[in-house]
Amino acid sequence: MVKFKTIQILDPDMEILEVIKEYKCRVKNGKVKHLLHTDLQLIKPTEYLITYPTTLTILEYNENEIFSKLFYIKKV
Repeated sequence: MVKFKTIQILDPDMEILEVIKEYKCRVKNGKVKHLLHTDLQLIKPTEYLITYPTTLTILEYNENEIFSKLFYIKKV
């Protein structure tokens, strides 16, 4: 059975929260998880889900993981 242990919880960036404070949104903290009995780590990004007046998802990574960018805007 695959088991993970949470190593670190990634808090939202205050600059992004300041920019999107006028919109209706939800924020999910990111996590860094370690796959037990291996040296592999899984990084779940911090997710900003804007629901009004438009629908937009912004994923924030603490490392440069996707094309050397800290943010990834997901198209619906």
